[in-house]
Amino acid sequence: MRVPFPALAALALLAGCRDSGPQAAVPEAPKPIQVAEIHFAPAEQPRAFAGVVRARREADIAFRANGRIAARLVDLGATVTAGQDLARIDPADIALSVRGAEADLAAAEAEARRALAEAARSRTLLAAGHVAAAFDEQRQTTARGAEERVASARAALELARNRLDHTILRAPSDGVVTAVLAEVGQVVGEGQVVMRMADPAERELLVQVPEGALPDLAAARADARLWARPDEPIAARLREVAPQADATLRTYAVRFTLPDAPGWAALGMTGTVRLRAETTPVALLPASALHDRGQGPMVWKVEGSRVVAVPVEVARLGEAQVALRGALAEGDKIVALGPQLLDPGSAVRVVQTRAAATLR
Repeated sequence: MRVPFPALAALALLAGCRDSGPQAAVPEAPKPIQVAEIHFAPAEQPRAFAGVVRARREADIAFRANGRIAARLVDLGATVTAGQDLARIDPADIALSVRGAEADLAAAEAEARRALAEAARSRTLLAAGHVAAAFDEQRQTTARGAEERVASARAALELARNRLDHTILRAPSDGVVTAVLAEVGQVVGEGQVVMRMADPAERELLVQVPEGALPDLAAARADARLWARPDEPIAARLREVAPQADATLRTYAVRFTLPDAPGWAALGMTGTVRLRAETTPVALLPASALHDRGQGPMVWKVEGSRVVAVPVEVARLGEAQVALRGALAEGDKIVALGPQLLDPGSAVRVVQTRAAATLR
């Protein structure tokens, strides 16, 4: 079959155009990207722990004698001064012991006078040669023993009088009665707690802290807010950390002193201690913005219509959010999704901007 001449000419023309040189490069279309704006925040977010206002100094007080409580002179919540009478126990039995001790002392003193008189006569007889030295030595020993029994009886009487004085329970210091644990008519033993007192001059906030928060306690600044007036912060200072965790809660008892506690901050009020770490701010971005090509972590920063790699240091990595340090500024636009699909200098166009540091 014969091919028409015009068709042959068209084919020859096309072949010549193909062999004349390479085709012209087609410009790359900008890749659509989603970006997130950088916002800075403290590296460590404030932590808060709930607690109760307690007095720094609390004391369980008890009678130093046995007996039946005859009178309670103060009520729960009473403000007392040092030396004030708080309660009394029936002194009848102890008064009898005092009378018995007085009688024992009188008998010992009478015996001592007799023994001393015999010792003096024996010494005179020995000098005259009427008795043997052994006889005189026995009399002198008896006299010394009688003197020691007098000292013992005098000490017993003093102890009995002290116990009689201890039938009155007195406040050891100024404070507030925070608990009453025994009532009139109850028989109590020596040392059994009957009241609890607290000195409200120095108040603290007692909180329970998990072991993960212990390393940051000393360096953190703290303030307290009581739930009675949450809008009035109170300066707080770490004073004490329990050396051992609570066996049940597995937390540590921590006391924050409140040196400038207002008068309305009563014992037993509940409040919160907030810890603020002294750290430099970090840039918050979605975790999906972080990328690593073998030279360390980096992010893509959008400059005009191109992207530039910026090396970063990871301060904190979470499931949805990452905290970074590096050559970043507030408001910089960072590729938030699909950084592995880009190359240095890639042409891009922003299709969505996230103001928040997370894509959720």
